[in-house]
Amino acid sequence: QVQLVESGGGLVQAGGSLRLSCAASGRTFSRYGMGWFRQAPGKEHNVVATISKSGGSTYYADSVKGRFTISRDNAKNTVYLQMNSLKPEDTAVYYCAAVVGDPHPGLEYDYWGQGTQVTVSS
Repeated sequence: QVQLVESGGGLVQAGGSLRLSCAASGRTFSRYGMGWFRQAPGKEHNVVATISKSGGSTYYADSVKGRFTISRDNAKNTVYLQMNSLKPEDTAVYYCAAVVGDPHPGLEYDYWGQGTQVTVSS
């Protein structure tokens, strides 16, 4: 069992930055691929970025490429999402999720956090 707790959300003006953190419980964090997802009101739940168990491989949705960076610190059981040049359309609840093994498109994630709200004002 893995418990995930996100933090770092908030209100920011367009063009600003936020850093989300997701702390995982347990001693086997390095076994899990990690992902950040987001869901805006009335919209589907979409992947934002994923990172492999070792951190050596990452994936980004086209909408955030060049602006967001996913990283992880396996010693601290934490995954991060650095978000720069934020836009109003980035407004959503952001969730982190864990999957056994490395992430692949369409893979079902095993554990989810409770989410953190990110609001970008214009």
